[in-house]
Amino acid sequence: MKNVKTDNQTYTPDQTEKEPYSVDKKKKLLIGNVELENNLILAPMAGVTDLPFRLLCKEQGAGLLCMEMVSAKAIFYKNKNTENLLRIHPDEPPVSLQLFGSDPVILSEMAKKIESLPFSILDINMGCPVPKVVNNGEGSALMKNPLLVEQILTRTVKAIQKPVTVKIRKGFDDAHINAVEIAKIAESCGVAAIAVHGRTREQYYSGKADWDIIRQVKEAVNIPVIGNGDITTPESALKMQTQTNCDALMLARGVRGNPWLFRQILTYLDTGKTIPKPTQEEIKTMILRHATLACQYKGENTAIREMRKHVAWYTAGIPHSADLRRRSNDMETLDDLKHLLSYL
Repeated sequence: MKNVKTDNQTYTPDQTEKEPYSVDKKKKLLIGNVELENNLILAPMAGVTDLPFRLLCKEQGAGLLCMEMVSAKAIFYKNKNTENLLRIHPDEPPVSLQLFGSDPVILSEMAKKIESLPFSILDINMGCPVPKVVNNGEGSALMKNPLLVEQILTRTVKAIQKPVTVKIRKGFDDAHINAVEIAKIAESCGVAAIAVHGRTREQYYSGKADWDIIRQVKEAVNIPVIGNGDITTPESALKMQTQTNCDALMLARGVRGNPWLFRQILTYLDTGKTIPKPTQEEIKTMILRHATLACQYKGENTAIREMRKHVAWYTAGIPHSADLRRRSNDMETLDDLKHLLSYL
């Protein structure tokens, strides 16, 4: 049984216990009737996990892709902007489509309405901390109302045949830590899996994620538990699995500008070996591929404007790249981007 080096120490499994984590090709994670190739999941992130970026993460080994959250009310009112958010490429599945809302009837009926789309899993957002969402009683605000949570999940699970999952936080604030309670409700409603972000809504994305709450949820329910929060390196992925015993790992901000993280973690957890970080040339190539895909699906004007933030993420930490990031705020075309990258 091999030793695996973590951030600050070498973890040596006891001879009587199993390896803390490995990608077992024979035993794959099941979420409902959906089988994942591995246990690494791309988190749903508004403005990030669009179709082009999801394809890049799929190429790097993501076992499940989560789409940007979609408003159930927007589908109900036939908002045109929602159409692009619902697009799924044939190469993507398995894919998780995430809805947000607070009306049990609208959520369940819209879930049924879109069930024919080629997503594999439907996720209900109960973790978004953004004020305009929370102030409408949606996202993480739902954690303050366990009865409403039960109504939403019960109706939605009954409305569709596809597996329903839910993404929650530790709690709304430090005075209301109820992830375990919500997880038990979700399981009783027939939810197929639950993702837990180890921060409260009041924390947003600051401070350190509390992985112990993930462990508590894992010990409280029998459905798969997905750990989320502060997975930014292969070593941190191993640490979360070791400390929480979660069934899957959800990667969020750590993959912005770094889709290679999936491949790095898969290799590390499977072999204990570390893959070298991408070279500057590989980063340039990935940026151009990302931009080209974005132009293909969104049009050049929209795509290049949205690529500005991605360029900043991709080039963070590269020597002498600060000027490039500043100048990227003025780029308007794919040629502008190519010209900027020629200086990298």
